[in-house]
Amino acid sequence: MKLATYIYPLLQVATSASCRSIARADNNPNPYPTFQLSNDSTFNFNFVIALGNALTGGSDIGPVLGVAKDVIPGDFNSYVHEWIKLANQTKAQAEAPENAFDPVNVRDTWFSASHYFRRADEYVHQNWSNPLLTTLWDQQTAAFDKAIAALPIPGRRLTLPSKEGDFLVEAIWYEAPPPAALESKHRERPRQQKRPTLVLGNGFDAAQEDLYHYFVAPALARGWNCITYEGPGQPTERVVTPVVDYLLATPEISDVVDADRLVLLGNSFGGYLAARAAAFEPRFAAVILIGGVWDVYLGFAGILPPDLKTLYEAGEYAEFDREILSRRAAGELPGQAAWGLDYGRWAMRTKSPSEFFTKIKEYHIGDVVDKIKVPVFVGDAEYESIFPGQPQQVKGALGDLATLHIFNGTAGYHCQSGAIQEMTRTLHAWLHKTLSTANDRW
Repeated sequence: MKLATYIYPLLQVATSASCRSIARADNNPNPYPTFQLSNDSTFNFNFVIALGNALTGGSDIGPVLGVAKDVIPGDFNSYVHEWIKLANQTKAQAEAPENAFDPVNVRDTWFSASHYFRRADEYVHQNWSNPLLTTLWDQQTAAFDKAIAALPIPGRRLTLPSKEGDFLVEAIWYEAPPPAALESKHRERPRQQKRPTLVLGNGFDAAQEDLYHYFVAPALARGWNCITYEGPGQPTERVVTPVVDYLLATPEISDVVDADRLVLLGNSFGGYLAARAAAFEPRFAAVILIGGVWDVYLGFAGILPPDLKTLYEAGEYAEFDREILSRRAAGELPGQAAWGLDYGRWAMRTKSPSEFFTKIKEYHIGDVVDKIKVPVFVGDAEYESIFPGQPQQVKGALGDLATLHIFNGTAGYHCQSGAIQEMTRTLHAWLHKTLSTANDRW
């Protein structure tokens, strides 16, 4: 279950205005702030994500660089094959009896194996009957569960009923271990058991497992509980509210959750979803949008070649579908567009490209943004090429409630991929300041 990464490989579309505008002052023609590991920008971005996960035990740098060396640029089958090979090698290491004595060995190796299986899953969605759609996901899930079972306080998968009872919410609960630094600072007073808690939603039906490496591990290290969630189809306030209900009404959980310091975080397309949820769920003390999304269609339409976009917006849906599918079959679409077409239709459960684009027109926050009443961190990125300018729109609509932060330089990719340290320290500094009254209780 993951489509948030639909956004990621489109990040580095070379024709976007934002990328064209960032040429370095020394006239270096390379418009990117980092060394490129592939001349296929979509593959390069996935390698950047994979390298970033090394900070939290979700990858190893050498093996990722080995995949980057061996993958044939633009060749989806090559990409999938190399990641599966690494995932299986890492799984075998995780299963080695000599590693069983050490929970750190167990945890990190299973986290890496799970992550590599998820990377392999990126490019297998053109054919809905492809058995890899099931086997890769089963493999990543099983590996991830072994990893979180080896955390100091094991993570727990949850299945929560919706308030209406018509669907279930899949979630993972992570309880923060006692933060030693905070305990030593106040060693003469009893430790406060209730902790601030992050509620985390990923992007376009994305893997909640990815959120562990982006946000959960850094938050646990700072004494924050976390709960990640996935809903049926696209998460909305109908998904978020059952999660909050669970946190506040379940005794063994509510005992360690500070109800006054609940924070909602949405990543990528989740930056739209979290904003919409916050408009209807009043129990959050603050909201974080990485990044701010005003209108999803306006961003996604930028992936279309201009002639196809003209066809679609003229309402020539049958011709649009025929033409874009014909180009896909002939290998005439750029890699990022081919992947987006495959993955977007699969995740939205439609064979029709035009129906996919029509569905995403429903996602905009202009009609509800005035209902948000808590402080909001709005993340923007210098090299944002999916929703350029939209974080500023979100900030403008929220006024003084919002703090707009622009991540620059090597932290300036979409969702700060490859710069997790800078992103998380920025977020937690903002949270400390924003929730300073509550923090004074530690």
